[in-house]
Amino acid sequence: MVTDFPSKNPSQGLALKLSSITKSFGKVSVLRGVDLELKSGERVALMGPSGSGKSTLLNCICGIEKVDSGEVRMAGRSFGDLKGNELEQLRRESIGYVFQSFHLLPTLTAFENIEFPAQLIGMEKEERMEKVQGLIESIGLAERATHLPDALSGGERQRVAIARALVHRPALVLADEPTGSLDTENGDQVLKLLKTLSMVHGVALLLVTHDHASTDICDRVISMRDGSLIS
Repeated sequence: MVTDFPSKNPSQGLALKLSSITKSFGKVSVLRGVDLELKSGERVALMGPSGSGKSTLLNCICGIEKVDSGEVRMAGRSFGDLKGNELEQLRRESIGYVFQSFHLLPTLTAFENIEFPAQLIGMEKEERMEKVQGLIESIGLAERATHLPDALSGGERQRVAIARALVHRPALVLADEPTGSLDTENGDQVLKLLKTLSMVHGVALLLVTHDHASTDICDRVISMRDGSLIS
């Protein structure tokens, strides 16, 4: 399914660093001094029961939620130092997202969905076309490029979502239960694709999952309970 695609040399630094992150909602403490580092190109699985703080942690990493204390650093920049639209720009340039429910834009074709993040960051059209074409070939969907999401299977939609997450060459991809809506066969294909493309492009991957089998593509596994990383 995956064909050759020009690789991106991974940097030697950290894609993500969290230092003593705390977050509360009212009197409820959700994150309690979370420390985490992801190296460029590293794949890490995050596991834990519902209510352990995983979703809040992802929201803090991508800037949707503001931490109460501590520091989030991504691509060498601290969220606390960013002003105005700088955080939104950093999110667009440095983070890719893969969701359980795909979140493809229904009126755009597979090709256009992949292209969209590159348009948002102002990538030139010629470069955009080249990158999207390479990615859609690499996920084995070149013949489905003009299809709308409703005409694609669940596995095909998730492959498009993965390509979309990578088209702008982010430092980090956040994948939240990416196989949760798929059967075993399609889930296995999606996991293999995530691993291959993260290796090819040198992109760090933080994979949130309840499925122990999904952790096989990762370099290490960490667990979360009651707002703290326990392993």
